[in-house]
Amino acid sequence: MKLGDLWMLYEADKRILGFSSHTMKAYSLQLKMLVLELGDLELEEITLILLKDYLAKVSERLKPSSLGHRIRFVRSLFRFAFEEGHLSRNPSVKLREPKMDKRIPKFLIEEDVIHLKISCHSHREHALLEFLYCTGCRVGEVQKINLEDINWENCSAIVNGKGSKQREVYFTTECKVWLKRYLENRNDTCKALFVTETNPIRRLTIPTIRWSLKKLAKRCDITANVYPHRFRHTYACQLLDNGAPLEFIQGMLGHEKASTTQIYAQLRGERRRELYRRYF
Repeated sequence: MKLGDLWMLYEADKRILGFSSHTMKAYSLQLKMLVLELGDLELEEITLILLKDYLAKVSERLKPSSLGHRIRFVRSLFRFAFEEGHLSRNPSVKLREPKMDKRIPKFLIEEDVIHLKISCHSHREHALLEFLYCTGCRVGEVQKINLEDINWENCSAIVNGKGSKQREVYFTTECKVWLKRYLENRNDTCKALFVTETNPIRRLTIPTIRWSLKKLAKRCDITANVYPHRFRHTYACQLLDNGAPLEFIQGMLGHEKASTTQIYAQLRGERRRELYRRYF
């Protein structure tokens, strides 16, 4: 079996496992680049040396995090081929990911959040801002949420996270007020919570959500770089400030591994420095 032919089997397997279309699109692109570099070789012809040469070349133009993603895909692909019996040995088993510097997540300070709130011009802007800020949802989770997913009585919502895993998130009374105001001014039949403001009415896209926040940030003239995931970091920071344990934060953020949440422990020190600079 050739490298290019392996993709159809691999893709079908991952779709059955619930991998998202965005993930599969990224994997497909990485497979094309691998074939372009190595050629459409027979699987048995591919060795550890060939894979290392390929990764060494791409490492010159990739960040360590992006290179890590590339290596994880290569390992996943050849592990699948080996476990399915298409290879007599796995050439990727000794590939190791690069060491990455631990980066402290960037969050928004309270003043910036206040400026963003008072600069909102529409009910949709305010509802979207509040929902991102008080739920800690990923932008993809917000984009996919439907009206039927909202429990108004409990101020909660069911979101579909990575790997199609569902979890319950909660929002504040203030957020509920703005969501209600936004929905009362809609006269469409779209099932999405957040929709476009032009005809035809349809679900808001992720790029439009990002653009809306950039436009809002420019309007209120704050220096912080505002993007959806920064609200997720801010949410985790707020929970830490209020004494929430990391295990609780892990569940609220929908992290599968505790190690993913551990990076937020560094926020304590960064938050103290921010408060010192603000008050001293």
